[in-house]
Amino acid sequence: MSAGSDAPRPRVEVVRGAPTEEELAALLAVVGEEYTREAEEAVADETRPSAWQLTQRRLRTPLRRDLAWGRFAR
Repeated sequence: MSAGSDAPRPRVEVVRGAPTEEELAALLAVVGEEYTREAEEAVADETRPSAWQLTQRRLRTPLRRDLAWGRFAR
């Protein structure tokens, strides 16, 4: 995690026992590696358009004012 990141920092709290610094380091290494692997493999679900979006009409194209129409054309 970069120092300027706004993401909250992970917190480790020991609730029982008294682990040594080496045990905590090993725990953080294993958990950190697993987190990194999982984050790299994570894939977001592709969003599919809803039935409502599929049935919506497209916006009308703007009128072309340069073309004359009907018998009023010169």
